[in-house]
Amino acid sequence: METSLIFFPQLNMCESKEKTFFKLIHGSAKEETSKEAKIRAKEKRNRLSLLLQKHEFHEESHSSRPRHFAKETRVSLEEAVIWAESFDKLLSHKDGLETFTRFLKTEFSEENIEFWIACEDFKKSRDPQQIILKAKAIYEKFIQSDAPQEVNLDFHTKEVITKSLTQPTLHSFDAAQSRVYQLMEQDSYTRFLKSDIYLDLIEGRPQRPTNLRRRSRSFTYNEFQDVKSDVSIWL
Repeated sequence: METSLIFFPQLNMCESKEKTFFKLIHGSAKEETSKEAKIRAKEKRNRLSLLLQKHEFHEESHSSRPRHFAKETRVSLEEAVIWAESFDKLLSHKDGLETFTRFLKTEFSEENIEFWIACEDFKKSRDPQQIILKAKAIYEKFIQSDAPQEVNLDFHTKEVITKSLTQPTLHSFDAAQSRVYQLMEQDSYTRFLKSDIYLDLIEGRPQRPTNLRRRSRSFTYNEFQDVKSDVSIWL
């Protein structure tokens, strides 16, 4: 009677127990090393994220410092007192306009004074093409719904401006500018005269740092090519 032998190549019955144990330990060590590597990578990402956050915070803090601090310290008491006589005298004074703008930033309403400045610059335009480009720029920045710096205007005033854009004139924004001027005069100007920013000047106190919002969407005519602006005389 013959005996049949069946071989199973996938089973190595001769393999030592020590070798099998070594493979198990070695595989476990690799898995542990992989876990440690993942943990170290995660820690590195966390540290990098923290460094980036600190860097952004530093930039934000640096950008929020008053830009015109040196100029503001040179404002005389006599000049600052005149600003309280009328809102018009405040805006007609270069340092007064800058100080009031800084105050509006603390209230997150600087779009009002920026719109007023843009309108003042617009009315100085003489070239027909420049009038069209500036009118469109002002409308898109301040007037249209969901504009980046939308000002608070009634529906009728907005509608009149929209219709005038087909053939804009130097008076296209007069009604809107007058409305915003009144809002600032009756509301913001009153609070400005009671603010620390103004009282520090009147009482001769050292000016304190002001936390300001970054003006990433601030309005400037430099965004538009071939449009020359006189806005620098107002800032």
